[in-house]
Amino acid sequence: MSEGRLTLDDLLGGRFESVILATVDVQGRLVGKRMSPRAFAQKLPDGIHVCTCTLAWDMDQALEGLAVPFAGEHTGWHDFMVRPELSTLRVAGWAQETAICLGDAVDDRGGLVPVSPRTILRRQITALADLGLHARVSTELEFFLFRTTYDDARRVGYANLEPTTLTHADYAVQQTEDLEPFFRPARQALAASGLDVELSQGEWGLGQWEMNLPHDEALAMADAHVLFKLGLKRMASRAGLAATFMARPSTEAGIGSSCHIHVSLTGAGGESLFFDPSRERAVGHRLLHAVGGVLDRAPELMQLYAPTVNSYRRTASDDFAGRGRTWGFDNRTVSCRVVGDQAESIRLEYRVPGADVNPYLAIAGLLASVADGLQRQLDPGPPLSGSSYELDIAPLPPTLERATERFATSDFAKRVFGQDVVEHYAVLSRHETRMFNTSVTDWEKHRYFELI
Repeated sequence: MSEGRLTLDDLLGGRFESVILATVDVQGRLVGKRMSPRAFAQKLPDGIHVCTCTLAWDMDQALEGLAVPFAGEHTGWHDFMVRPELSTLRVAGWAQETAICLGDAVDDRGGLVPVSPRTILRRQITALADLGLHARVSTELEFFLFRTTYDDARRVGYANLEPTTLTHADYAVQQTEDLEPFFRPARQALAASGLDVELSQGEWGLGQWEMNLPHDEALAMADAHVLFKLGLKRMASRAGLAATFMARPSTEAGIGSSCHIHVSLTGAGGESLFFDPSRERAVGHRLLHAVGGVLDRAPELMQLYAPTVNSYRRTASDDFAGRGRTWGFDNRTVSCRVVGDQAESIRLEYRVPGADVNPYLAIAGLLASVADGLQRQLDPGPPLSGSSYELDIAPLPPTLERATERFATSDFAKRVFGQDVVEHYAVLSRHETRMFNTSVTDWEKHRYFELI
């Protein structure tokens, strides 16, 4: 068993004081309960009761103004069960004497809850498997790290926070060395949890960083993504720092944080379906069809790749967020970048998602699009070799409101995810837009308070 992974016997061996059993809410955050190892074992295989509000609330856990068919006062805010998936049981290396296990949301008949992000991704993995296809995925997460606590940042309205780097430090070794007293033990704690950080580096934004986990099966990658975020934020908090995974935390940041998602595809025998040494750059026709599917369905699925109002602060600027439905070979100005020239490395990289993404939903959207492109044998058109910023390219939906309407009316989304799922997430996104549209921003006050 790999480092950090636990068996039930390991858990009950006296080393751990508590274990967290969790699933993910609609925003991709972990929700669940802590219990003793003995209580955890006693609750197997059924798991724990959790209120359906966790799959129906907004970013601030508010329920007022939200009305989804799945849950509400009309259902009595009933429970679902979090059924442990013991293969995910591991050390929570960022917490003392603690283990953590992830699980699926299941209903009172033992069926998967359709609107759960984990269910949505599971079903796309199954749909690929039915076609004889298997995906491996990685998510490149960027984030900003500030020299303040979350409590202090909240008290000052998240304004004028001191970044952990005061000069641009993209790839820089000298400037980033000062933060190694934080990052070195953080990497070690993550590794002890089975989350091996392959690469870490400074990024261009002041106080911006990137840490990469190795590629894995799609569900395991999404699980690792949310565990990484939890662990990093907890360790930052204890160190008197605050990490944010907002797509663009401030105007002054000058750049946003991405979550580029890499996808490769293999057949039943483990052979790469994207690699063809007889073709230019070894790019097989199935890789081109996959790119074609991702680009063709991107406008309909933008809500899954850019799920918050703030997401569009990043995509509105030319900061390596990709533009429109463009693709190219090793081209960072396009939205879908093809990289690698060996069977083990060739893949597509979708550059539109930001760090605020729910990984389960974004990966599900990409897998559904890849399958669609393969089935329809879509041609993505010629690759772009120059800068997409210099071309007049039809944009993807530029706001959450526009993205939500494309998603809500998409026959493709309804077919692959289910109409109930599409309606559920459209309601949540419309609520988020409504909350923003009725808020007065700092920009408005600075712009109009005195001068109008």
